[in-house]
Amino acid sequence: MALRDELKQTKPFTSLQEEALLNIVRTSATMTDDLEELLKERGITNTQYNVLRILRGAEPIGLCRNELRDRMLTRMPDVTRLLDRMEGAGLVARSRDHEDRRLVSTRITAAGRKLVEELDAPVQHYHESRMAHVSEEQLQALIDLLTLARGRG
Repeated sequence: MALRDELKQTKPFTSLQEEALLNIVRTSATMTDDLEELLKERGITNTQYNVLRILRGAEPIGLCRNELRDRMLTRMPDVTRLLDRMEGAGLVARSRDHEDRRLVSTRITAAGRKLVEELDAPVQHYHESRMAHVSEEQLQALIDLLTLARGRG
């Protein structure tokens, strides 16, 4: 279904660029909402899942707050508060560097690793089922086009 029909919009978009960007936003929102539902069953948000996935990849060293923020899929203005909640839930642990006390490293805990590992199969199934109707060639073209769009020239 075309975006105009989906939104019940009667007037045309002002430009092809606007229509493309609004399609990206609508698609992202729809897919994010669906993934949030899957993760909510396990008591975490998409943002928390992203943190756990990133920290699992950074094992055993962990990451400082800014490194973690820079690797996030979406912008997160208050990473410290997010990490506070996740530490309180036992999903991550933070420790100060012995040589430079200003540096605080965040690592995934055993409980956080167990949770993200339990989510691997359901999330993979979600990805595959959402994109099952799209061919590998189309997926690669989509990836290339989105990469080009993010490049801003």
